[in-house]
Amino acid sequence: MRVRIAAIQYNLKKINSFDEFEQQINFVMESAAEYNPHYVLLPELFTTQLLSFVQSKEAYSAVRRLGEYTDQYIALMKSYAMQHKFYLIGGTHPTSLNGGVVNRAYLFTPSGKVFTQDKVHRTRWEKELWKTEAGNEFKVFNTEYAPISIMVCYDIEFPEASRIVSEAGAEIIFVPSCTDDRQGFLRVRYCCHARSIENQVYVAMTSTVGNLPVENLNLHYGQAAIITPSDFPFSRDGIAAEGVINQEQIVIADLNLDLLDESRLKGSTIPLMDKRRDIYNNKAVIEEAK
Repeated sequence: MRVRIAAIQYNLKKINSFDEFEQQINFVMESAAEYNPHYVLLPELFTTQLLSFVQSKEAYSAVRRLGEYTDQYIALMKSYAMQHKFYLIGGTHPTSLNGGVVNRAYLFTPSGKVFTQDKVHRTRWEKELWKTEAGNEFKVFNTEYAPISIMVCYDIEFPEASRIVSEAGAEIIFVPSCTDDRQGFLRVRYCCHARSIENQVYVAMTSTVGNLPVENLNLHYGQAAIITPSDFPFSRDGIAAEGVINQEQIVIADLNLDLLDESRLKGSTIPLMDKRRDIYNNKAVIEEAK
């Protein structure tokens, strides 16, 4: 089974209405659809573009204003997934929940169903400025083509999270991301490579790019990449495709899912199977070596 992924480097720029937001979304969705992908990935927090016309004096109240657009966002993303018959990992959208706000990733299916994955590990910025709530579970979605999971940005930096979903059957991990500088981007990018190698899965990531005249969201540094395990059947450098840093574009790659089974059974190393489960509940031994 081969699947095609389109990862969108989404350009954040000032807009003046939801209609302008919809026009930009229409452009990238229609452009991606021309390549007949099975999965389309948008970046984390790309809907914060709406804050360029939603006036608010502070980050805490601004992000809560975004909840007013949740229904419109869902209807818009759902329409493209159904129209073009692809699975749309619709980035993340700050969503009101029980009086608080969660950084929520949405999965839109070709049949019109909507699934969610809340960000579990929050950055300092999310905790201290936005005061968001944390998600409490990781999910595997059994799609028509493959079992997939979503790790929202910082979540990919915790090895245990990806191991949980990989052991539950995930074959592709999608990582919507939003980072403001190079070192933040590279933390996410390097961890995507590590998780792909450790779990013998494909990892697709993408980021916001561009500049936005919004407090704490001014600058963005990003690049989309579709990453493979590091072994003979895959791309030499573990990169099936990657974009040009900080430019608006769509990155596309075809992935052979059958190679994952082959790699997990006959690979040069088989880290998904070789984990020593018998010792991982033991505490580290501390010895004085002064």
